[in-house]
Amino acid sequence: MTRWESLVNDPQAVWWAAGALVAAVAIAALVFLIPSKAIPIERRRQGVAGAPTALTRATDVSTGLIDRILRSRGRLDSMAHALDLAGIKRSVPEFIVLIGAAALVAVALGAVLSGVPLAIMFGVLAVGGASAFVKIRAGRRRADFADQLDDLVQLLSSNMRAGHSILQAMDSVSRELEEPGKSEIARVVNQVRVGRDFGETLDETAGRMQSDDFLWIAQAIAIHRQVGGNLAEVMDTVGETIRERNQIRRQVKALAAEGKLSAYVLVGLPFVVTAFLMVTNPGYIGQLTESLMGYVLIALAAALLSIGSWWLSKMVTIKF
Repeated sequence: MTRWESLVNDPQAVWWAAGALVAAVAIAALVFLIPSKAIPIERRRQGVAGAPTALTRATDVSTGLIDRILRSRGRLDSMAHALDLAGIKRSVPEFIVLIGAAALVAVALGAVLSGVPLAIMFGVLAVGGASAFVKIRAGRRRADFADQLDDLVQLLSSNMRAGHSILQAMDSVSRELEEPGKSEIARVVNQVRVGRDFGETLDETAGRMQSDDFLWIAQAIAIHRQVGGNLAEVMDTVGETIRERNQIRRQVKALAAEGKLSAYVLVGLPFVVTAFLMVTNPGYIGQLTESLMGYVLIALAAALLSIGSWWLSKMVTIKF
């Protein structure tokens, strides 16, 4: 009888686990969902802040320590930029604390289910999953921004025909668009208002969002500022080109969807099968960690999986 079967067949263990789960949900609901009826001290006494709780103090100490470590290694700005691209509003130390908590939960779950090997795998997957989540969010945000360029160009053209300057038109567009175009255009307007060059700001936004179409918009605006002309008509021409490119891009995305799904299944299948065997039959999969040949086979499988993942990504990624 495996460890999992012994846990499932033990009614007392099941009731203890169910009770712990109900208690955790009740505590979370009490803390986060049920509002407190007490008036905060900062509202009852002007200029007096309430004393921080033990959890708040522990969180502040943890985030402060992480912030100092990242600053000393020069990685805080790059990680903050990655979170900004993904549209995650939390600071880098807070996000790392959340990842650490998720990794601890994953390690504990793996240790309960099968032991140390599965606990290590779950911990690595939790950290890697957080990194993949940030990259996927950034990619989706860039794709959403590319889909909004049709409306963006049309709104710019309409505002300039109404007599607005290009900066006023940008400000109006930032209030009418949805995310992520709303925040990106608002960033451009705010940076120009504090004295930064308009062309440099547009070029930086095009680089941030990896958008050749927005780079064309920036170049059209830069040329208009140098030689003049009817920018609204130029925007209409650029908008027509962008709409045609977006139509082709959507067709390519639809045709490549089957290949991407196959790639996801092939890459994720080894991990799913390994986790399933560790839970249902740990003695069978545990033989890989009992000899040098087993570790060699694990390293070989990881290398082949990496090569296959890179190959599949190149096959389903189409540039035009």
